[in-house]
Amino acid sequence: MPTDTVSPTQRPKYIFVTGGVMSGLGKGIVAASIAKLLQLDGFRVTCIKVDPYINVDAGTMNPIMHGEVFVTDDGGETDMDLGTYERFLDANLSKEHNITTGQVYLDVIEAERRGEFLGKCVQIIPHVTDAIKESIRKVAVKNDVDVLIVECGGTVGDIEGLPFLEALRQMRLEEGSSNCLFIHLTLAPVLDAVGEEKTKPTQHSVQELRRIGIQPDIIVVRSKRHISDESKKKIAMFCSVDMGSVISDPDAESIYNVPETLHTEGILNAISEKLHLPKRPIDWNNWVQISRSFAVPKDEIKIAMVGKYVTLADSYVSVNQALHHAGAAHSTKVKVDCIESEDFEKNPTILKRLDEYHGILIPGGFGRRGSEGKILAANYARERGIPYLGLCFGFQLAVVAFARHVCGLNAANSTELDPNTKHSVIDILPSQKGIANLGATMRLGGHDIDIQQGSIASRLYGAKAIRQRHRHRYEFNQNYMELFESKGLHFSGFSDNRLRAEILEIPSHPFYLATQYHPEFVSRPGRPEPVFNAFIGAAVSRKRPIAVPTAGSV
Repeated sequence: MPTDTVSPTQRPKYIFVTGGVMSGLGKGIVAASIAKLLQLDGFRVTCIKVDPYINVDAGTMNPIMHGEVFVTDDGGETDMDLGTYERFLDANLSKEHNITTGQVYLDVIEAERRGEFLGKCVQIIPHVTDAIKESIRKVAVKNDVDVLIVECGGTVGDIEGLPFLEALRQMRLEEGSSNCLFIHLTLAPVLDAVGEEKTKPTQHSVQELRRIGIQPDIIVVRSKRHISDESKKKIAMFCSVDMGSVISDPDAESIYNVPETLHTEGILNAISEKLHLPKRPIDWNNWVQISRSFAVPKDEIKIAMVGKYVTLADSYVSVNQALHHAGAAHSTKVKVDCIESEDFEKNPTILKRLDEYHGILIPGGFGRRGSEGKILAANYARERGIPYLGLCFGFQLAVVAFARHVCGLNAANSTELDPNTKHSVIDILPSQKGIANLGATMRLGGHDIDIQQGSIASRLYGAKAIRQRHRHRYEFNQNYMELFESKGLHFSGFSDNRLRAEILEIPSHPFYLATQYHPEFVSRPGRPEPVFNAFIGAAVSRKRPIAVPTAGSV
């Protein structure tokens, strides 16, 4: 690290990122982009996401309600923004990097029960806010960072977010204005009838933030295009910030272009001035090359993602990003169509629509709804020679499909879906039997996996052992292994001294591979996860003119 950076003996700096106007503006991407710029500038940096929901973690929430559950290597079931941080910073984070209201209240209540507040009336201020501040500072110290970026979930004005914002307000008073900085993300909508961006939503959002005692230092404005200097002047005047601290954040072709955009807008200069950080030319390393690889595709392929959480794209955000990482490595744009698996159950004849695609992917999931449609899709990919990638549940249902359609076990199923199945080719993990609580009780986090030499997986990974992340309760029943192997489906990866089967492959197929683990969680821009890279490579090889379906054929 450069010698003119922040001294390790100095207290860490804090950057708090809040959001206003509406949700979904991309606070996580802005926070990760700022962290990336500081990292490229030679600072030790990491990110925290604070979430105001009462859940202790994201593990028990439906992806349609909240988005993907991102799993850290240490077994945390966290907010999907931690995946964004990991991909931008190319660093593994821990479950401590996601702080929720549920965690904080649980800690405070347990402390009260132990008598740590004996004689006191336990209140939001100071006890809950103190617990929030302690959790934030703990991450900064433990990771020995120069700068900690804290993204505050939700939108300013939400009742549930007030304790967090109050805690951040207090931290600025305690740490000093040269050690804490507030960045507020807002929206400048463009009305088609007028054709100009409107600044009133930003003004009202900042007013709401100031009502609770926080004056933002920098305002990042999301918009379809770069906002005009006139709009910047108006925002600066009415929101009490200098002109150089109004940063335009227009729509980008790739999220990995955002750091360059913010840097061009001068956000690093504004941060350095306000936090008294040394100024120097940024060393982009290979980040520019990585970011621009997403913008120059030579070709395009279509991937069918068959799932049941298709109404919200964020349900599969890490899978989508892993596909795009691999696509960039092949100079190919990957167009992902999410297909509701229940549609195949209602009308199996429409499986033929999968012929339009260059690859079929079945992601992770749980439960009976839509499972039969996924089994049909997994079998269709095998029969039609379409490249197939199954992840976790997609691994398990590929096993069921093969058992039914190749091994002749017509009643085969997972005991998760049919507890009374005659052939339980997928069965509950022994460690999961008798568990009552659902939160944080699955097989979670990173586990070491041994790769069988001479297998497809061995060729893809080029290693005898790998480490991957898990989130499941059920596994392949190895009593059926000999039958499967005799029919041409091979298991090429194992963990826990061969107790757990982790990878399946069909060598006679153009590409048919599935993993019990979630490889999407470790994919990085510029360094795609090997099975995703191989899957996209197989899809590119399959590419052909895509027939336009006739009316009524879908």
